[in-house]
Amino acid sequence: MSGQPKLEIVRQAVSDASVRQRPRNAPLDDAQLLETQRAFDSVAADYDGPRGNNELIQRMRLTLWDTVHSEVPADARLLDLGCGTGIDTVEFVRRGFHVVATDWSPQMVERTRTRVAAAGLQSRATAVHLGVQQLDQLEGEFDGIYSNFGPLNCAPDLRAVAAECARLLRPGGTLVFSVMGRICPWELVHYALRGRFKRAGVRAARGATAVGMNHHTIWTYYYLPREFYRAFAEHFSLQSYRALSLFMPPPYLVDYYRRRRRWCERLGRLDDRLGATPLLRDMGDHFLIVMRRR
Repeated sequence: MSGQPKLEIVRQAVSDASVRQRPRNAPLDDAQLLETQRAFDSVAADYDGPRGNNELIQRMRLTLWDTVHSEVPADARLLDLGCGTGIDTVEFVRRGFHVVATDWSPQMVERTRTRVAAAGLQSRATAVHLGVQQLDQLEGEFDGIYSNFGPLNCAPDLRAVAAECARLLRPGGTLVFSVMGRICPWELVHYALRGRFKRAGVRAARGATAVGMNHHTIWTYYYLPREFYRAFAEHFSLQSYRALSLFMPPPYLVDYYRRRRRWCERLGRLDDRLGATPLLRDMGDHFLIVMRRR
């Protein structure tokens, strides 16, 4: 499950007809996981373009970068869950970390390997074709694990992911995850004003939701922060969480941001000041959650 802003591209192309839901407790099967893989393979070649890597995405990305940098010691070993085209991987290597990057999309993994090689960083970064549902196949010990822009929203079994993260992470190690939230005020208003009420309520689904992208399907779960944390609570203590893109428009509304840049930058400062306050931190396009291995 690619860790670039993958679902930002998805949501640009979503129509009411392209969204369907599974029963709440129905697990994803291999065919559905392969559907998600094919969806990200199909966009890997142009994933670094403006829809997948715009100013609003970069703003959110920087928050995760700085959080990992402040929570994990220098020269540590990091595991990237859902590396996408490797932007985060290369950034963390340049900041002094060693990174093992993983992704369910083989095309995304190839893009990461190309990016790492072009930067001459092969000695400190390795890219592996591995989905978040396959972490039992990975060996080693890490000081921190991060995941950016929602790869864990595509995980078929979060509790299994939590158990594998606990196995791979040293005691006291840190998880930093950017996850798509259940309550996004911008999205609710944006689609409701256009009469697209079914689309406005997509995140309310309790089971996996099939979202169309590039004639393929991505199976997606949405979470409240505390709901997400419950899957990890056995092995990890909750350190903090905050909203991302609560007042600031979500990345798929970048055209709106560009037309009203000065006003939106003021909204961004509200995100910075208020995004970690109770109640408000439960909303937003994504949330950033930090957990520590017990």
